[in-house]
Amino acid sequence: MITSYEVIFRGFWVASIDRTAYPRFKRVVSARELAEAFTPTPDEAGWARTKTTTDQHFLALVVLLKCYQRLGYFPKLVAVPPVVVDCVRSKLELAEAVEAVYESDRTLWRHRDFVRARLGVKYTPANVREVAESAIRKAVQSKDNPADLINVALDELVRQSCELPGYTTLDAMTASIRTEVNTGLFSRVAARPDRMQRARLKRLLWVDPATRRSEFDRLKDSAGAATLGKFKDRLARLAALDALGPTELWLDGIPPGKVAHFAGEARVTDAADMRKVLNDDKRLTLLISLVHECRTSARDEVVTMFCKRLAALHKKGRERLAEIQSANRAET
Repeated sequence: MITSYEVIFRGFWVASIDRTAYPRFKRVVSARELAEAFTPTPDEAGWARTKTTTDQHFLALVVLLKCYQRLGYFPKLVAVPPVVVDCVRSKLELAEAVEAVYESDRTLWRHRDFVRARLGVKYTPANVREVAESAIRKAVQSKDNPADLINVALDELVRQSCELPGYTTLDAMTASIRTEVNTGLFSRVAARPDRMQRARLKRLLWVDPATRRSEFDRLKDSAGAATLGKFKDRLARLAALDALGPTELWLDGIPPGKVAHFAGEARVTDAADMRKVLNDDKRLTLLISLVHECRTSARDEVVTMFCKRLAALHKKGRERLAEIQSANRAET
């Protein structure tokens, strides 16, 4: 099952831009935002005037400057909300007929370089890619959500004053690195169970013709409240889970965040879809992660119920002791 923050594109998991911090123009730019983010200062206007010879280029350069300051990259001028251009034009006291356009790409690129120089922006595609890739590779060891990984890259790019690459570039980079790292983790985990243990785990996906349910589906059933009356049931469930194998050993060295994500992916996937997972190592790792999560939860429940039972026994003991003491006092 695909989560709300992911879709599949050309074999990769990709994150919805809405789930990331990638800067974009708002659908409606408020008057406050226009005043705070897109109003050029006298110094900025004076600087832009010295770099241009026409009102058209003057307006376009200031629009580029203000948009970069807001977004961290250069949007296409046709994508800039008209209200933003109108605001800049008004503040520069230019005629309404003046448009923010360029006749040649050469002038556009030169003006972008002017903005980069003024803001101290690093624009070396190879370096920007290296910064983003390094940040993602470090984060992917503990995180798995593509949107989270993209946000980590954005933070590092901003910290190092780098011009942000296009969203699709970051998205593709994240998907590729995530797939590479996770594939390595899947292979690592799947190599640990022996043949009998692997077979036992795979049987979880078998569907009982009578009940039309699998052990995998039952594994995800809510255990209900941890009441004292269900203590034996909880012990039996824990024993059955423990019999599947030492998941803590199989997952040794795998970051807890990764295990939690793999278990979460298994939890929202039914047995039929799990059987369709083409990568055997991935399927096995998802199963192991879910079983491990269930074992941990079941053990916590047993401990909680045991403590409750002891507390109940202590309470009864204190009450019985109080009764005996009261009876003795009455006799004397």
